[in-house]
Amino acid sequence: MSTPGAPGENHEHDDTEHEHEHKNARQDVIAVDETDTALELVNRLEAHTGDGIRHRAFTSLVFDQDDNVLLAQRAPEKRLWGTYWDGTVASHPVEGQSQEEATRQRLEEELGITPDQYDDLRVTDRFEYKRYFENAGVEHEVCAVLKLTLTDSDLDPNEEEVAGLLWVPYERLAEHPEWYRQLRLCPWFEIAMRRDVQTDAAAQTASELE
Repeated sequence: MSTPGAPGENHEHDDTEHEHEHKNARQDVIAVDETDTALELVNRLEAHTGDGIRHRAFTSLVFDQDDNVLLAQRAPEKRLWGTYWDGTVASHPVEGQSQEEATRQRLEEELGITPDQYDDLRVTDRFEYKRYFENAGVEHEVCAVLKLTLTDSDLDPNEEEVAGLLWVPYERLAEHPEWYRQLRLCPWFEIAMRRDVQTDAAAQTASELE
């Protein structure tokens, strides 16, 4: 057995080995086609490196009863978009798990939000996107959007997942994102919010024309 740091050691191999020791390398995600039809399980780390592999994901927008959206700052240790602000929880369902079940799990694990704090969890949208993050990796996802409103806004954030929390007026954030540019929003949240606002505007216009 070679000694770490010994002369002549193959450090290129060690770098690869270290990369695959990342916790994401021990998890799978669901590869999907453009219609979100499941194809196969793929390694989570492989799905987020190189050119990426399209896979199933979700982002969940948490509101209070005054229509403020809860932004959660991703922990600095996250491989992709660490310290960026998400709205509110984003992750991947595992095989056999619905988007609603996955959301409930992540809400409790990341923020301490339990099902008795809301009763309106629903899927509102779905879209495909692809974004690269610096030289660290890529997101290529078919992303479901879910919404819920808290009747009890008590939170118990997990510091390994969440670096900060901020309630922001949703309508103001959507209409004036330049006012909040210092927050550096996650791309999937920006897309979800833009599509949400556009859908609301189209529905309002249709209603006015009736």
